[in-house]
Amino acid sequence: MSNSTSPQSIQLLEEGEGATFPPGFVWGAATAAYQIEGAVHEGGRSASIWDTFSHTPGRVLHGHTGDVACDHYHRYRDDVKLMAELGLKAYRLSVAWPRIQPDGHGPGNQAGLDFYRRLADELLEHGIEPWVTLYHWDLPQAIEDAGGWPNRDTAARFAEYAELTHAALGDRVQHWITLNEPWCSAFLGYGSGVHAPGRTNPGEAVRAAHHLMLGHGLATRAIRAARPDAEVGITLNLYAVSPQTSSDGDADAARRIDGLANRIFLDPVLRGSYPSDVVADLAAVTDLGHVRDGDLETISTPMSFLGINYYSRHVVAAPVEGVEPEPYWRAQSCWPGSEQVRFVTRGVPVTDMNWEIDAPGLTETLQRVHRDYPELPLYITENGSAFVDELVDGRVDDADRLGYFEAHLRACHTAIGSGVPLRGYFAWSLLDNYEWAWGYTKRFGMVYVDYESQRRIPKSSARWYADVIRRNGLAAQ
Repeated sequence: MSNSTSPQSIQLLEEGEGATFPPGFVWGAATAAYQIEGAVHEGGRSASIWDTFSHTPGRVLHGHTGDVACDHYHRYRDDVKLMAELGLKAYRLSVAWPRIQPDGHGPGNQAGLDFYRRLADELLEHGIEPWVTLYHWDLPQAIEDAGGWPNRDTAARFAEYAELTHAALGDRVQHWITLNEPWCSAFLGYGSGVHAPGRTNPGEAVRAAHHLMLGHGLATRAIRAARPDAEVGITLNLYAVSPQTSSDGDADAARRIDGLANRIFLDPVLRGSYPSDVVADLAAVTDLGHVRDGDLETISTPMSFLGINYYSRHVVAAPVEGVEPEPYWRAQSCWPGSEQVRFVTRGVPVTDMNWEIDAPGLTETLQRVHRDYPELPLYITENGSAFVDELVDGRVDDADRLGYFEAHLRACHTAIGSGVPLRGYFAWSLLDNYEWAWGYTKRFGMVYVDYESQRRIPKSSARWYADVIRRNGLAAQ
């Protein structure tokens, strides 16, 4: 039976009118453990690479750390109540690996497992389905000390962690996401060094990418062995990539960045192979000698769904001889072998992260995945924006964020109407939180967090999103 959604399954309405989504469409919101939990020394939790990184002077803006974050570890019941008030049908959370295996190996830490059991139970009691991400960047420091993701053994350790976490939560959780954005883990963590663990070795970054995907395949098999009907997928951060002009040089620049941003993960996971052009682009960095027989078969273990995180578009241009490319917001060294490609700013509206707002790129990305890869259900597992929010008389009127959400949901609706099997949307993020190397200076939440008092204040976008969920679609503009 085909998994696709027929264009006739919904009625595409004229611009300016409402937009209804298919019955059963999953409406959710997402967070990540290190960004919201806090309590980094409680319940037997050990240090992660982000604990180490954030406590290293100069790594994170203003020296901010996730030690307290949103204190979700202690306030999860109130946060779940808030989710229920907003009408969320699903909540995408991540499990902190160092809460489960403080030493990075061995039996599960019962205090950590019990926390996630309580959280899952609380969600289910409020009619909210938990979607669990196993790895959202908080590698136990003990595993990093042993070599981290460039070390092949880390993939095996990850599979063991996935197996014991599923054993504890599998009776409560049906949907599992192995990895969140392995591009960031590999190329920002081991290439540019702007994310934990802060290494700057392009060869290590490529090895890390491979071992992350190998860990995904091994974890998928481990979960399926325990529960064949479990829904297991991976979340990739994908971009629409465009050349600045129609020149051959700009077209090659777009091919290179599309290869390193998108196809280096999509092809192994969904086709069981690396793109030959990407392998050629990486020849000066690595000979891929770390790829062993059988790895790609494991990596391409069939999945139940693909999660897509979408934020913006890349517009790129060919290198100009004698001209150094302007620093890209994630640093040029996260594009091994293609460091001289120029990233172009177009003068269009941007978010507080300086990311260009390009909702049509989301439609393009969804249609591309549906067209070019084996068909399977798709979910938007993150989509959102940071803006400068002001609390005025107890309210936060975040019109820019609301507009961002609406434009991107209309882009989703267009994709569904064209036959894309998009089954759900998770807004990023439920709460303002610790934004990695930016600390607490960037707010992505639909709910404002006063970090001093830990008071939660739903923004205008939260109330708007609650109405979207209630009506299963967008109202007329």
